[in-house]
Amino acid sequence: MGEILKIDNLNVYYGSIHAIKDLSLYVKEGEIVTMIGANGAGKTTTMHAISGLLKSQSGSITYDGRLISKMDAYKIVTLGLAQCPEGRRVFSGLTVQENLELGAYTRKDGKAAVQSDFEMVFEMLPRLKERRNQLAGTLSGGEQQMLAMGRALMSKPKMLLLDEPSMGLSPLLVKEIFKTIVRVNENGVTVLLVEQNAKMALNIANRGYVIETGNITMEGKASDLANDSKVKQAYLGGAA
Repeated sequence: MGEILKIDNLNVYYGSIHAIKDLSLYVKEGEIVTMIGANGAGKTTTMHAISGLLKSQSGSITYDGRLISKMDAYKIVTLGLAQCPEGRRVFSGLTVQENLELGAYTRKDGKAAVQSDFEMVFEMLPRLKERRNQLAGTLSGGEQQMLAMGRALMSKPKMLLLDEPSMGLSPLLVKEIFKTIVRVNENGVTVLLVEQNAKMALNIANRGYVIETGNITMEGKASDLANDSKVKQAYLGGAA
């Protein structure tokens, strides 16, 4: 498979702060690729630059053969690139069903196709089907994360950006969320995953990048990174 996402020498600033420094990475179609690193390393900033929520000062981002570095976020979504943001950010005053409908807002492929994807999301995330008429704000943290993923999937993405999907969840729910990520990928969606739980992320990913203070410092097969002594010491609790 070819590259669906390619970033070359990306630089992003917050005012005078140089947050992302000549960052380069790629994701091949069908992969799960993870970015791991400490808080403040630049992972979320990179995700926001890809999805158009932040504009880069230099460098390029190419998605599915198109340059998207300066493209507006709403246009990027229509190309099949969706972000599931850190902190879930569901519409708490709307029902599960209404949140999912908003995910399909930019689609032009007709009601039948949208309805088919409702059934796909409900099959993949059956808890959402059980709670389709419940207000999103009354869901548990894990259910809200599932809803955020389902909402992103309703845009019919070729690629999904997942930012800290396990944040604040119990260990049992973390396992469920990671199983869901694998199911999403098996359904043909390429995944770029930012995740504090480096061990779980590397366990499901094909490849990984380590980011420190806005720079990529290591990259390789996920299994190789998981067995690297520096990665173990810094991100895996020194686990053997």
